[in-house]
Amino acid sequence: MKANVQVVKKGYRKVLHKTELDYTLPLLSIPEVSKKRIFNRLSLLYGEGEARKIMPELERILKVYYAFKPPEMIENEKVFNPGERFTEKDIILITYGDLLRGKERSPLATLAKFCDTYLGGAINTLHILPFFPYSSDRGFAVIDFETVDPHLGSWQDIEELGKHYQLMFDGVINHVSSKSRWFQEFLNGNPDYKDFFITFNSPEELTPEQRKIIFRPRTNDILTEYTGINGPVYVWTTFSPDQIDLNYKNFRVLLRVIKILLLYVQRGANIIRLDAVTYLWREPGTRCIHLRQTHEIVKLFRDVLDIVAPYVALITETNVPHEENISYFGNGSDEAQMVYNFALPPLVLYTFYKEDVTVLNEWAKTLEPPSKSTTFFNFLDSHDGIGLMAVKNILPEDEIDLIVEIATERGGLVSYKTGKDGQEEPYEINITWFSALNQVESDEDPVLQVKRFVASRLIALVLKGVPGIYLHSLIGTQNDILAVRATRSNREINRTVLDHEAIEAAMKDPSSRISLINRELGRFISLRSNQRPFHPNGAQHILNLSPEVFSVLRTSPEKDRHLLSLINITAHPVSLSIPLSEIQTGATRWYDIVREKELKTQGDILSIDILPYEAFWLIPSDEI
Repeated sequence: MKANVQVVKKGYRKVLHKTELDYTLPLLSIPEVSKKRIFNRLSLLYGEGEARKIMPELERILKVYYAFKPPEMIENEKVFNPGERFTEKDIILITYGDLLRGKERSPLATLAKFCDTYLGGAINTLHILPFFPYSSDRGFAVIDFETVDPHLGSWQDIEELGKHYQLMFDGVINHVSSKSRWFQEFLNGNPDYKDFFITFNSPEELTPEQRKIIFRPRTNDILTEYTGINGPVYVWTTFSPDQIDLNYKNFRVLLRVIKILLLYVQRGANIIRLDAVTYLWREPGTRCIHLRQTHEIVKLFRDVLDIVAPYVALITETNVPHEENISYFGNGSDEAQMVYNFALPPLVLYTFYKEDVTVLNEWAKTLEPPSKSTTFFNFLDSHDGIGLMAVKNILPEDEIDLIVEIATERGGLVSYKTGKDGQEEPYEINITWFSALNQVESDEDPVLQVKRFVASRLIALVLKGVPGIYLHSLIGTQNDILAVRATRSNREINRTVLDHEAIEAAMKDPSSRISLINRELGRFISLRSNQRPFHPNGAQHILNLSPEVFSVLRTSPEKDRHLLSLINITAHPVSLSIPLSEIQTGATRWYDIVREKELKTQGDILSIDILPYEAFWLIPSDEI
């Protein structure tokens, strides 16, 4: 995959922030229309009286951040084109800061070495999962939002990565660690932290009726008892007793979080992932998700960034049914620029298990973001499991059960949530993507397993949006049951820490699984970045050519270039006879950029024989 990396966008070149404040340059001038918009959002959240008190402090926070920006950055923003924020060159690598261990001075430095050696030019964006000091949940119970975990490295390591790659940071802003200074100050009775959390004097204050309708991603009790200076207190804990939910009804929490998000921008974040954002606002008596106030907070974050850092994008992580998930696009210009495409992973698994693209095709035809500045994040696996909530209204229950059954037969585990009736129901499958696709302990040809694995990943590469890939899928990691037993956490099955030197040795062995995946998947990733039809704003036409072949025609935003992708999702050869009228480009000669070979048509028919799990990427010969 190695090539030269330059983080460049049309109309925008990455420039680093100053390390010190500079008030000698003109201060930030906030347009009146922006002030009014923000005031209206604050009024909805806190009332007009409080909004008037909040506005001066919020303006001060924005002006302080702005004083870190050099003139060149400000000039670049004037010509920044939101429609080119994401392009065909964007592929995001998802990784923990310490998934790779080596001889470098820090795990982050080892990650940098690995990326420069094997990913340069092929992957241009790094999503480094929470790299802050934490107490549990592999980084998602943050103790200190403003420092880098010394076990991983330093801000210098993060900034070095940012010189060569775009960076995605996690905004873990729904909750904090019980070990955080914020929560400890609350327990100590510090009045500045009095209402930072959602508290009850007795668990009975949250009635059984209220508890029953709260949407829960976990099965533990929603309230956790702690003892502070004033005695016992019951705090709202959506995810675990160690993760204490923040109270956004206190505007000081909102202002503190905005300062943290701007610190991340200052430190090099190009994309900010709003973790578990759907739970930000709670109202007992409601489901406590997707509330209007939650959307207003996301929109407020967007307003802030549009004013001071318009090149920075928000991505929302909401593992919920698809139609609820895409609501975080807002109207296409006022909320998140990107949302996780949570329905994609289980649908791709279902497609390969059934060897039938019919359901995937019908769903993919509906994928149309609301504007040219919004797009989907097409991922298949991540640090978490394969979520099932997004397909609840797409697949019938028995077909979801089929996915769970096959995945568990392949060594996967299942995590549960509390359903509407109070009963447990499957929430996500915990398994590595390679194990989910293959019965690794069978006598099946390993080369065929690699082909199946790569074919599945190609679907995320060809669909409209920005593709993402978890580091473990670059090497085809298998289930780590020992880690699950050691930690009693199902999610550890897909979080194995890798030895950098061992990976390098495997890369040099052409017969190893790691080397095979790197060559096959790396070839497609490298090809993708040079194909304008894969631009997120390029058109997408799903073709029903065969239930055994995922077929999509992509067209460049300028409508002058086309690419026909054909992926055999079965273990047997497929012969296609494609009427050229189905492709609707007028092209009669096609060139396969994978095999560097022209395909001849017979009359108005394009005939292709596709081997098991093979893919063709065809472009009209006259567009070469």
